Amino acid sequence: MTREAEISAKLREVEGRIAAAAIRAGRNRNEIQLIVVTKNFPLSDAQILYDLGMRAFGENRDQEGSLKSEQLPSDITWHFQGQVQSRKIKSIASWADSVHSLDSLDHARKFSSYQEGKLRTFFIQVNLEPLRVDRGGVSSEELEPLLEAIYSQTQVRPIGLMAVAPAQVEPQRAFAQMQEIRSRLLASFPELTALSLGMSGDFEAAIAAGATHLRIGSSILGSRVLPA
Repeated sequence: MTREAEISAKLREVEGRIAAAAIRAGRNRNEIQLIVVTKNFPLSDAQILYDLGMRAFGENRDQEGSLKSEQLPSDITWHFQGQVQSRKIKSIASWADSVHSLDSLDHARKFSSYQEGKLRTFFIQVNLEPLRVDRGGVSSEELEPLLEAIYSQTQVRPIGLMAVAPAQVEPQRAFAQMQEIRSRLLASFPELTALSLGMSGDFEAAIAAGATHLRIGSSILGSRVLPA
């Protein structure tokens, strides 16, 4: 089987599962965006996906995302979902259309200073494992004051929340927690309508919980080739 045939078959399978999960949840498939996570996969895989009609790709590393975005067609929407580093913000702002992992006022201020880039949308990352600071994100208690500061002190306007379900917690439980957090915030921040939830192992549970953006890699592209 060629690589193109392999990716095409897996993409069709994932699309079918998304459609079925949307029906079970009583949702419209069109309100759910599939982002194919291409991190650590070659440019040729992203080109195959493009030829198959995909236009939304996710990257975790600035250097990799920057290189791919330069070499692939300009109508692709690039989603940065890795932990943000201050020294990388100018570069990220030059190629990413969306950042799913904003978690500090300082970073929001820096993104605001690079408005000449193509950056358009932001998600605030919520840390559902408060004892694991390496995860990135803010606690649910920190969300409201952070959002108030971002709205009052920067030009950044978050459209939603992002989270990764902890390995030791049932995805349904983690995503239900995110639903509750968003519902609580909507009264004060009506722009927070989006939820970036769900990866290869739990995206159907994310759809049931109202996810609007799915970040799926291995179910479509297989096992990643890790960088040396």
